[in-house]
Amino acid sequence: MDSLIRQIVDAHLGIRPQVRTTPLELSAPLSLMNGCEVFLKCEHVQHTGSFKYRGAVNKVRLLSNEERENGVITASTGNHGQALALAARAFGVPVTVFAPTTAAKVKLDAIRTFGAQVELVEGGALEAEKAAAERAAAQNTLFISPYNDLDIIAGQGTVGAELAEQAPDLDAVFVAVGGGGLISGVGSIVKKMSPKTQIIGCWPENSPAMYASLQAGEIVDAPEFDTLSDGTAGGIEPGSITFPLCQQLIDRCVLVSELEIRRAMRLLADTDRWMVEGAAGVALAAALRLMPEFKGRRIAVVLCGRNIVLDKYLQAISEA
Repeated sequence: MDSLIRQIVDAHLGIRPQVRTTPLELSAPLSLMNGCEVFLKCEHVQHTGSFKYRGAVNKVRLLSNEERENGVITASTGNHGQALALAARAFGVPVTVFAPTTAAKVKLDAIRTFGAQVELVEGGALEAEKAAAERAAAQNTLFISPYNDLDIIAGQGTVGAELAEQAPDLDAVFVAVGGGGLISGVGSIVKKMSPKTQIIGCWPENSPAMYASLQAGEIVDAPEFDTLSDGTAGGIEPGSITFPLCQQLIDRCVLVSELEIRRAMRLLADTDRWMVEGAAGVALAAALRLMPEFKGRRIAVVLCGRNIVLDKYLQAISEA
């Protein structure tokens, strides 16, 4: 853990100025409605519209010259692929992104716009990861996991480093969980700098892979259903380093329904005029569920991204 914290501190300095320090904004309407101070960590205004750019920049800056020349391979449903493609372009590194056929076309188009090659794979996110890893091994090319990589986790952890600087006395931080890279990084540094702060993991009921694994005490396959939170969907790679980190760092787990996600996204648009994707809605929905327990206290919600197709967003909030 100490080694990871050192890597986060190094990343916190090393990824600037490519990576923005995103604002931590007090939501006056949400605070008034719920009787506690509600801060929004605005990762949706990060480059590429997601926190993923942090990990991508950190990984690419640490590549050897040989790795940069050979290029890299990754897997993504959209946000990580966009982030790595943009980060790698700045260093002249070729990128191939394996994506499930179910990935949103607008996200795949964005990946191509940033100069990466896209290869589609039948199945879900885990199948894309397996195919990407196999291709990388066959070509002796570096495979960059969206979450199962300490350099990526350290980059995502800079969200937590900023949080600890911007609001050092938070009572809880709510983070949506997919593969666990974001919450592993955020939890590591926040726990070090503010031990009293609860790290609360948030999942859609329809795709709770890491939650199911935590409950089982080992990485397991969990049933997957359609979810508005496509950024957190998919299984966990066997042997993922994020699993033991999540075991150590997550103080509490919250599952939310698709209706709660839609209502949270609509509420945020109404109160703070922010349009965010489903994964950000998951974190806010979980926070709204628990806010009665945090009366008179201070919490932060990580709004992890904004990359959602407009028609999908409008349909979601219309059904809230």
